[in-house]
Amino acid sequence: MKLVRSQRLESMVDAVGNTPLLRLERVARSAPSVEVYAKLEFANPGGSVKDRPALRMIQDAVSRGKLTRDKVLIDATSGNTGVAYSWVGAALGYPVELVMPKNVTKARKDITQVFGAKLTFSSPMEGSDGAIRMVRKLVAENPDKYFYPDQYSNPSNPLAHYHGTGQEILDAVGDRITHFVAALGTSGTVMGTTRRLHEHSRPIHCVAAEPAEEMHGLEGLKHMASSIVPNIYDPSVPDEIMPIGTEDGWDMSDRLAAEEGLHVGHSSGANVFAAVKLAEQLHVQGKGGCVVTIACDRGDRYFAPMKWEKKYMW
Repeated sequence: MKLVRSQRLESMVDAVGNTPLLRLERVARSAPSVEVYAKLEFANPGGSVKDRPALRMIQDAVSRGKLTRDKVLIDATSGNTGVAYSWVGAALGYPVELVMPKNVTKARKDITQVFGAKLTFSSPMEGSDGAIRMVRKLVAENPDKYFYPDQYSNPSNPLAHYHGTGQEILDAVGDRITHFVAALGTSGTVMGTTRRLHEHSRPIHCVAAEPAEEMHGLEGLKHMASSIVPNIYDPSVPDEIMPIGTEDGWDMSDRLAAEEGLHVGHSSGANVFAAVKLAEQLHVQGKGGCVVTIACDRGDRYFAPMKWEKKYMW
């Protein structure tokens, strides 16, 4: 095992990124000729992959003079980006207001408020799209009060993954990687990481997974055909779109905890299910390979879901 010396940090924001890759051998034992890795994004200080774009969007806005001390940062979120905005805002000294569906988990509501964020709730039945509509209304009514980064349209979102996630994957597995897969939410992870991996000297097949149905229970993910499509999303960037069922994502989350000691959320379960499916296809074809995916957040943020959420939608 390679030992890394402890780092001395000037700010909590310096702890974002450089997350580890974990090889998943038990849940991927059906494809023994293929390496399957999950990038453990819950190792970021805010506990999710969303720390990367939140920090990048805030830093870029400050450097361009769009976010100043007299403005309140406001955005729509299904939870993790809100947590990231909240703690980064606290660390850098900017007030944060969040609009989120009322049915996001209690843990996410509590965590954001710990950092001093103000919460406004949108309809639970409208999911993230309802939060987007509400935040646009608030900003239109108070344009001088708010800075609205708009994670769904902000190019700094995918750039965080282009310069961070994608490069870190190449640093870790280099020429061994053959496939990358991640599910679509804002689409920033897929867009930025895929663009960077496609620049590599050898071909890397990049897959965007999405919920198989409009009414789904994979919190934070978007069924693009029935959703407000993020402006940063370009369907021509990924090499393939793979539909994932709610049951598959939830069941894989359970398997990861029981078989790998890895307790992650259901979007991570969907990512790993897709990665294992790709690995099985490669194994059957006798090709071998190396598949990398994203473990978006920890599972302890999902301890108190509503009973109907798995069957229907967030």
